[in-house]
Amino acid sequence: MAFALRKCIGPMRHRQIFVFTRNTLQNLSTMKADVNSKVASEDSKTPSGDAELVISNSCIKRLQEISEDGKAFLRITVEGGGCSGFQYKFDLDTKLKSDDLVFGEGNAKVVIDNLSLEYCSGATVDYHTELIRSGFRILANPQAEHGCSCGSSFSIKLD
Repeated sequence: MAFALRKCIGPMRHRQIFVFTRNTLQNLSTMKADVNSKVASEDSKTPSGDAELVISNSCIKRLQEISEDGKAFLRITVEGGGCSGFQYKFDLDTKLKSDDLVFGEGNAKVVIDNLSLEYCSGATVDYHTELIRSGFRILANPQAEHGCSCGSSFSIKLD
């Protein structure tokens, strides 16, 4: 699967992140043995546009630790709720759904449905560790107008 590697500038200087776009999604049929023997074609999984998810090194590292066997992946869903109107939901899953898009490769896969991707296209998926908690989070979401202080809720930009 093709992917682009780019370096961030600004506060994340010196961190490398992988950018996986819809146009470089892995053909799901090659994942037959990895994910539930589910076969789908890239053509049915690649909507028009250049939507992308940026996956940080810390996210890739944590996903590789969690999914040593390569069967589990991180599922991101955007739902209504939270203090700002929408909230991110992160789950570990092993079963693909018909409208899922897969970003990543090897043991570091992130899965998101088409509708949720519309609300966080261009955002960064990160894994953050603090003294009081650690977990996956979405950073720098260009589709969000503002978010709450905990980072799990956001409101969308209205054009």
